[in-house]
Amino acid sequence: MAGGNKKPINIFRLKHTGEPSEVFNWRLWFAVISFGLMGAARGIDEGLISGAFNSKDFQSYIHYSSYSTVEQTNIKANVSAMVQIGSVGGALFAFLVCDRIGRIWATRILCLLWILGIAIFMGNGGSLGAVYAGRFVAGLGVGQTVVVGPVYLAEIAPAAIRGLCTCVFTGFVYLGIVLAYFANYGCEVNLGDNTHNRWLVPTSLHVIFAGLIIVLSFLQYESPRFLVKKGKMDKAIHNLARIRGLPETHDYVVEELNNIKLSHEIEMEATLGSGPIGVLKETFLVPSNLYRVYLALMAQVLSQWSGAGSITVYATDLFELLGVAGTEENLLVTAVFGIVKFVAAVICALFLVDVIGRKRSLLLGITLQAISMIYIAGFLTAVPEMGVVEGFVLPAHQKGASRGAIAMIYISGFGWALGWNSMQYLLTAELFPLRIRAMATSLAMTLHFANQYGNARAVPNMLLPVAEGGISPKGTFWCFAAVTIVGGIWVWFTVPETAGRSLESMDRLFSLPWYRIGLHGNKDAELQDQVLDEKTQSFHDDNKDHSGFINVEDVNRPRSRGQQGV
Repeated sequence: MAGGNKKPINIFRLKHTGEPSEVFNWRLWFAVISFGLMGAARGIDEGLISGAFNSKDFQSYIHYSSYSTVEQTNIKANVSAMVQIGSVGGALFAFLVCDRIGRIWATRILCLLWILGIAIFMGNGGSLGAVYAGRFVAGLGVGQTVVVGPVYLAEIAPAAIRGLCTCVFTGFVYLGIVLAYFANYGCEVNLGDNTHNRWLVPTSLHVIFAGLIIVLSFLQYESPRFLVKKGKMDKAIHNLARIRGLPETHDYVVEELNNIKLSHEIEMEATLGSGPIGVLKETFLVPSNLYRVYLALMAQVLSQWSGAGSITVYATDLFELLGVAGTEENLLVTAVFGIVKFVAAVICALFLVDVIGRKRSLLLGITLQAISMIYIAGFLTAVPEMGVVEGFVLPAHQKGASRGAIAMIYISGFGWALGWNSMQYLLTAELFPLRIRAMATSLAMTLHFANQYGNARAVPNMLLPVAEGGISPKGTFWCFAAVTIVGGIWVWFTVPETAGRSLESMDRLFSLPWYRIGLHGNKDAELQDQVLDEKTQSFHDDNKDHSGFINVEDVNRPRSRGQQGV
């Protein structure tokens, strides 16, 4: 287990991955679903808010028509983006909660904040300030989900299917989006637009999911890796054995816990067991860790400004811009868009991320996204009046191109789900050593929401005509296309492949100088795996203490962090 399982993964025949068949048991999948559900927090909000805001009853309730056109644009952007700005604080706060009280209690606290914020929003009394406040408080809870969920899933998943398990979180993001889109559509069709229930009923999805997650948290086991970090070895091996479906004395369980314990003790030894200052030093002064921070942060910047996230939030507006007329038709087309993204996420989780690897899946998604953005930008350049000239009617000979642009919105969503939106959680959760994992993930997710806020807040203004301070629809999509292409080049040269590698062996990908890691890190790591596996095997029987754990000082370790290049 020193290295990774390099065999191709067949998710329908998991017993051939090299893991004991008992590992793929109902407790593992139950935990994966329970924590994956947290992905729905983001998905529900992204799918709901634009459709709910566009409700005539909601706009009447907050006296939307009393504001000028520019003020209305700013209000819509603020309402949509307020969860993101709250999530910045939530993500930043998450690592403190995660590392102090554990992944389980962190889950319960974030759900309570989430419910409280939605309650304030639903009982706003027509006050725009209460709308902002409720969505901000909800964001404090939602922002923690992208730290707690992926970290827990990465820590309990067997290395061979860690990508599948972590991508379940992404799958639930899209399940939330689909449910939200169809809730909006169903309420519009069946309740009409002259009742508060038109937007209250869809919004209740937040409370339903948050309550369900709290209940399920009482049926789950705390992460064994967190317990090792806290020195609770007996509880750690008990929980690991339960999750793996094996006895505590089974060789697989003992070896996995040995590797977790060994890795943590090496980390503690490298920093002399120091406190929070030591964690910060380890994160930013150890070259290999600094490079991982760089990867995680750049992934957030490039993914969010590729534009696909804002397309999800403003899907109804963008479909209208490209020629979809009628409220019901628009909401239905938007709902189908959610299904497309959900299917793509499932395909990514089941067939790509652990089969062809993270990097290839990411590059495939970016390629599809770039093609889509270029087409849409080209179409809007050919018909610059779209979304700019009020009352503009698309000429008959441009109808086909318009339908093509609408199709490209679907393809961009498909590519986003295959690539950036799956990888931004997975890579961030699995790159870092145990000691700094929660803090580094929290830092990355803080930047994630800061950029998501900036993007969601900026897009309505970007779409405005140049005369009104925007860059026009065509300029917006050319901007997205450029960022997407830059992101693809960056991934090719800087991101190593992490598929099939245990969390404790991730260090070996970052032993080379920084400029060689993206293209050559995997080959170098495989050579280190071979050497370490031989040494581990030769010392395995002679270096156990009475408890059955390998003595750290008796094991010949790989290069120390101080000797690793950036």
